[in-house]
Amino acid sequence: MATPPADPLESARVLVRVHEAVLGGSRAPQAPRTVIAESWRRSLDAHVDPDRTEAPTVYAQREVSELRAAHPLASTLPALRATLRGLAEEAGQIMIVTDAAGHILWCEGDNAVRHAAERAALAEGTRWSEDVIGTNAMGTALALGRSVRIHSGEHLVRSYHSWTCAASPVRDPDTGAVLGVVDVSGPVHTAHPAVAALVDAAAKLAEAQLHASLTAREELLRERNMPHLLGLRGEPGALLTPTGRVLVSGISGLPTRVDVSGPEIRFTDGRTGLLEPLREGYLLRVPTSSSGPLLSLSLLEDPVVSLNGRQHSLSLRHAEILAALALRPGGLSGEALALATHGEDGNAVTVRAEVHRLRAQLGIVLGRKPYRLLAAVDADFLRVRSAVRSGDAALAVRTYRGPLLPRSEAPLVRAEREELHAAVRSAALHCGQPDVLWDFAQQPHGADDLEVHEVLARVLSPADPRHACVLTRLRALL
Repeated sequence: MATPPADPLESARVLVRVHEAVLGGSRAPQAPRTVIAESWRRSLDAHVDPDRTEAPTVYAQREVSELRAAHPLASTLPALRATLRGLAEEAGQIMIVTDAAGHILWCEGDNAVRHAAERAALAEGTRWSEDVIGTNAMGTALALGRSVRIHSGEHLVRSYHSWTCAASPVRDPDTGAVLGVVDVSGPVHTAHPAVAALVDAAAKLAEAQLHASLTAREELLRERNMPHLLGLRGEPGALLTPTGRVLVSGISGLPTRVDVSGPEIRFTDGRTGLLEPLREGYLLRVPTSSSGPLLSLSLLEDPVVSLNGRQHSLSLRHAEILAALALRPGGLSGEALALATHGEDGNAVTVRAEVHRLRAQLGIVLGRKPYRLLAAVDADFLRVRSAVRSGDAALAVRTYRGPLLPRSEAPLVRAEREELHAAVRSAALHCGQPDVLWDFAQQPHGADDLEVHEVLARVLSPADPRHACVLTRLRALL
């Protein structure tokens, strides 16, 4: 980051001449800094007009307040204010904090400068990403992922040549993703060599505070979830954060972070690990039977079936057969399986043909006399049922992505589907945890549930932003 010159006004005059010459295609008194030239190129490629007058307003003040409340940087504002706001006010500048997309969420500092900034659309709710308003400290810091200082004519858009600014990104201590930027901006004559260093220090202070909070949360998560790990009784397992970072591991060869986008983890040595969502985070276990066949059934909503990590495409009828056999691990006779999947009109001959075709896909994991599954079974709907029975409403709601095989009319599947939904709904309604009931209401199977929204309207505080959402939905349902 370049150090600003002793005379910021003279520097501004030079930089404006450089800007006009480069964009006009004539000889410039000096070359723009590399970081500026590259940013101008990106901005022009995004069709930003240098004669554009202001950044766009994306959010109204009410929406900004809602975004602030949910943003991870909200907890760091006291530290940022203590570090930068006093300096900004004394120097005739303003402190700005954006989100990762460049929306200004907080703008504080000298009142006169704030009013001038608002007239220039440098205000809360506006967007300052490079692709929208061109080269500026906030947008360029987001584009590069590092600290940036932009002075006067280094801004691509001419109407901001009277401003100077310095910005530094703040990263998530867990994922490393940029959460937003901290910025100090002001009229060109307020530029000072110390500002950029202080902004960078403030961003690092915010990251340190976020890291301390993350450490405390993970220690609590570890303490709460250790019983799940101990409950494996020697079976290899690990506790993961919601983003897949490993907290505690008893699994050899496990990396420090795991992809939690699917229900299974396939190890290079052929082992298969199963992800079980907890109230917060995941339990990863490697069944001791994984040396034999492992059949994974994801039958909530659209069916996905895999054998030892290899996914198989199945018809609805075959998914119904697997669901029935998972529900009856002791096995079913041909007549009982026909009744479970076809009802009174079913017959054992038809079932025998369907099982034969299914065995051609899955091999020996299907036994005969009685029909049964000869593999370790991990089924999402059985995990939901287990969570309900153990009293873990949060886990049940989180695991319950939707109804069991919703297009199925197989009697056993239909009965389990209705019973499972009723059990999860009851658990959410009566667990006494508004967050759990809110999560249930956000799913398609809870979005139109009148009683769920009536209870939410009673238990959520009127100050909770979710309360207004619930009332709106409740009026629509009524």
